[in-house]
Amino acid sequence: MSGEKDLEKLLKSMKPQHNLGDYVFCKVEKIENIAMDDIVMLFKENEAITLILKKETADTLKLDYSVVMSWITLTVHSSLEAVGLTAAFSKALSENGISCNVVAAFYHDHIFVAKKDTDKAMEVLNLFSV
Repeated sequence: MSGEKDLEKLLKSMKPQHNLGDYVFCKVEKIENIAMDDIVMLFKENEAITLILKKETADTLKLDYSVVMSWITLTVHSSLEAVGLTAAFSKALSENGISCNVVAAFYHDHIFVAKKDTDKAMEVLNLFSV
């Protein structure tokens, strides 16, 4: 199944879920010394490998990070070909002064916001299904 493409259906049924814990973005050259079970997400860029980890994992590994974030998952199964979903929720968040970092995976979109903005972000995202 390839997921939902209809923007109206996506927005009404995205059902954001706050994944408990504190998360950070880190950069490393190699992941040899990091257990895959400890990595939430990774992306290989030209400059380095970006890791999204639980804060306590990054602290244990003595990795640098700049901001502690919360992870929100839009639980609707969105298609990778859906048009407008990211634009709609990122616009709503930005209008409320909330920066978001988005990762689109096969089944869901994942939004990382500064920890201090978690409650407001959930409030804004939940307004789409009212």
